[in-house]
Amino acid sequence: MGEKGQAETTSAEQRTKVERKSDRELVVTRFFNAPARLVFEAWTKPELFMRWWAPKSSGVPLFSCDMDVRTGGGYRVAFGHDAENTMEFFGKYLEVIPNARLVWTNEESEDAALTTVTFEDKGDVTLLTLHELYPTKEALDEACAGMEGGMPEQFDQLDELLLTLSA
Repeated sequence: MGEKGQAETTSAEQRTKVERKSDRELVVTRFFNAPARLVFEAWTKPELFMRWWAPKSSGVPLFSCDMDVRTGGGYRVAFGHDAENTMEFFGKYLEVIPNARLVWTNEESEDAALTTVTFEDKGDVTLLTLHELYPTKEALDEACAGMEGGMPEQFDQLDELLLTLSA
């Protein structure tokens, strides 16, 4: 493969892939140029998570973020410009394997998903896989409207943060 082909491969690996795997499952994958340890920290340290999670194009920042990242611990994130006008997401961590796997509930509505994120070391890069299982096809349909556009932007923001952490 020539230089141009290698550059195209690297670029393709950086893109976020969003796929419906069934009527109730969504899987998002992306390669990050950072070790799994750093990618995991960006998902589990509130001060880092707040720097990348909210898509900037939405105009709604992450207002607060509380995380007790341990099996049985909980999280609560709020989006908005002030405490009176926020939208909250919350749940519990069902499984935490440092630098490898997170599983949590989303308890803000009965249509919310069970989320699993894996962090797989692949040499100099990490393959991140986010898997969401929804209770119904309709719940997935509704969630996909925002995720298919938002996740690539969020992961681009995560990529930018990881560059600063790796430096």
